[in-house]
Amino acid sequence: MLKFSVSMWKRFGIFLTSYKKITDRSMLYLSTLASIAIIGHLGSGATSTVTTYFNSVILWLFSLFGVIFIFRTIRVLINSIQFSRFHVAELIISCYFIFILFSKVSGFELFAAFSASGWLYVGIFSVFVIEASKSSLLFDRFYFNPTLLFVISFLLLISFGTLLLMLPRATVGLPLGLVDALFMATSAVCVTGLTVIDVSAGLSGFGQIVLLVLVQLGGLGIMTFTGFFGYFFSGGFSYKNQLMFTELVAESKLASVINTLLRIILVTLLIEAIGAVLIFNSVEQDDFTGGTGRVFFSVFHAISAYCNAGFSILPDGLHHASVRFNYQFQLVIALLFIFGGLGFGLILNAYHFVKRWIVNLYLKVFFKKTFLYKAWVINFNSKIVSYTTFFLLVIGTFGFLILEYNRALAEQTGILGKLTGAFFMGASPRTAGFNSINMEMLSVPAILLIMFLMWVGASPGSTGGGIKTTTFAVSVLNFVSLVKGKDRVEAFGREITADSVRRSSAIVLLSIFTLALTIFGLSITDGSKKLLSLGFESISAFSTVGLSLGITSEMSDGGRIILAICMFIGRVGTLTLFIAFIKKTNLKRYRYPQEKVLY
Repeated sequence: MLKFSVSMWKRFGIFLTSYKKITDRSMLYLSTLASIAIIGHLGSGATSTVTTYFNSVILWLFSLFGVIFIFRTIRVLINSIQFSRFHVAELIISCYFIFILFSKVSGFELFAAFSASGWLYVGIFSVFVIEASKSSLLFDRFYFNPTLLFVISFLLLISFGTLLLMLPRATVGLPLGLVDALFMATSAVCVTGLTVIDVSAGLSGFGQIVLLVLVQLGGLGIMTFTGFFGYFFSGGFSYKNQLMFTELVAESKLASVINTLLRIILVTLLIEAIGAVLIFNSVEQDDFTGGTGRVFFSVFHAISAYCNAGFSILPDGLHHASVRFNYQFQLVIALLFIFGGLGFGLILNAYHFVKRWIVNLYLKVFFKKTFLYKAWVINFNSKIVSYTTFFLLVIGTFGFLILEYNRALAEQTGILGKLTGAFFMGASPRTAGFNSINMEMLSVPAILLIMFLMWVGASPGSTGGGIKTTTFAVSVLNFVSLVKGKDRVEAFGREITADSVRRSSAIVLLSIFTLALTIFGLSITDGSKKLLSLGFESISAFSTVGLSLGITSEMSDGGRIILAICMFIGRVGTLTLFIAFIKKTNLKRYRYPQEKVLY
């Protein structure tokens, strides 16, 4: 019997080695079906009897995946000459399978907590993510415009999120209809924050987790995550993979695309983790029913803030009585969405700048070495983003303080409270979407200021929307150059390319055109609403902000669909959509005679 078992396992190992392609594809299909079944089971609220049978099937699948994964890892380790980071990832997953299976069969009380079915679900989801990520790297075998792939990934994520939010257990009470679920999924994936239901009371714990996952994937882009996991578990990128991801992560250097991709994920997770800890320490335990409630609150708001989503699980958002005057909490949220709106390029650039000075000071103090200067450590784009962001924060803070000192800010106590409230509301319209004041108290000038800040939005390469700070800055610099009679646009000792100036003008024009169409459509479907409210809602949707004057839940189904389309266009970018679907014209060698146009 023992010889038969050993022989059987040997044959099984030989089969996995010989038919790797079949094994990998089977793992992908099975894990996909199992993941869909798990999500459907969790969202449907099945009976205890059905749950028992379901978990038995899942245990067998988990065991099968574990055996295949362990054999595959052993084969890779035996055949590899050098141990690398890819092997570490495979080894960690294999150890997870062994540990959970041991906890299920051992019966030891010490490991009882790890015998729950939830750990099986995590393992199967992990297999699905790994296999799907590895398969996504095979897109390089086909002709795919990276921009089109970026758009399609958002559409697929929105579709999947819509189905999840329509599950019975995603809501408290009646399930969401198709239009409402589509609106909420689009708002989450496009990190907008507009809601047609109360997230705190309308969504269950399962629904809030679904919303949070959609926000995280939508904030960074699903292809960024699949590229990250695919890189670790497939052994690296092909040359075509690197070309594809240079477009997706906006990296100009082919050799740096892998490091950029990994840094984006790691920096995001690090900042969100730090933010969650700071939020946890800034709120009181008495406001929560248990420790897990406080932890989930901290994680939810850290991810929502950094991704500039604006969702909150408090009934009135950050205007809720428990945090309305908690200025430490508000400052942490503000710092998170400001960092999220700066863009990964600036954050990494600032990291290199600070690292250079720390190394220089260390060498100076301990080894008496002279400072080593490197030209343009802070690059041109980082300077434009920094100056424009600082200018908009100052304008937003002091503009809001002056306009709303005795209105929306009247409830804030003391000058510190009013300054914090003004700073928060001056920064939040630039795609964050949190509100710490009563929006119904705003004056018309303050609403117009917020609409301007929403329209400009965050910076390129960030989790925010809008026309972007660089587009606004280049447009202003172009205007200044024209007024001064200069034939080129210059800043910080550099000349901005004509292509950049043309793109900024096109983005501004397309944004105005999109907003005009959106407001026109809403005036047809929801003509009873005030034009100012419709305009505010349209800009909030297009710039993926999430602030509202209180009419979102009152919109008709037609209005909600229009806003959902506007959110999607604003998230992927109007110019990006045209580039994705319109074929490029071949450059011609000839040029026509030039003529001046009268203005």
